[in-house]
Amino acid sequence: MTKRERAVQAVERLKALYPQAKCSLEAFTPLQLLIATRLSAQCTDARVNLVTPVLFKRYPDAEALANAAVEDVSEIIKSCGLYKTKAKDIVGIARMVRDVYGGTVPDTVEELTRLPGVGRKTANLICGDVYGKPAVVTDTHLIRIAGRIGLTAAKDPYKVEMELKKLLPPEESNDFCHRVVQFGRDVCNARKPACEGCPLTGICLQKGVKTGGSLHK
Repeated sequence: MTKRERAVQAVERLKALYPQAKCSLEAFTPLQLLIATRLSAQCTDARVNLVTPVLFKRYPDAEALANAAVEDVSEIIKSCGLYKTKAKDIVGIARMVRDVYGGTVPDTVEELTRLPGVGRKTANLICGDVYGKPAVVTDTHLIRIAGRIGLTAAKDPYKVEMELKKLLPPEESNDFCHRVVQFGRDVCNARKPACEGCPLTGICLQKGVKTGGSLHK
């Protein structure tokens, strides 16, 4: 089985397992999703979803958030970790969206990564979820699972993104990334994957995980 064939099989099997592919972050506007994704760095989505309703109620749009005091934003998001840096980035993002992009979140990876604290992972999520463009969101789940099923040996997020773009059907790539996150949480976790009865049996190149999480064939 070639890598491309393996990728297509993985796409179809995870689609059957998780028909409703969606981001677990809760947001109602493109800017809210962008901010929520920035908050999710080194923080669980569940925690972010507890914090953002308070933040977005007080600062519902780019104008309000651009005028916010960084200290006030810091206090609201404190439980998300790295809150001082994130607060500064969030206010900076809102100001750039307002002043440079006329209040509209940009729709390309190149423009999105100009925003404070926004990397390719976040940019691809916005391009895929908001603008419906083919996107590969290389979070830790995708990097781990793509390696386990033999789609890439790379660990660097950019290299993984570029390699998977060549293998995944473009129209499926964004949803596939969301499904991999759910699969990584439910089945193929980092330390003790549930290999017995795994829906990717026959695709995955691994047979299990040793103590400490190192893979063996």
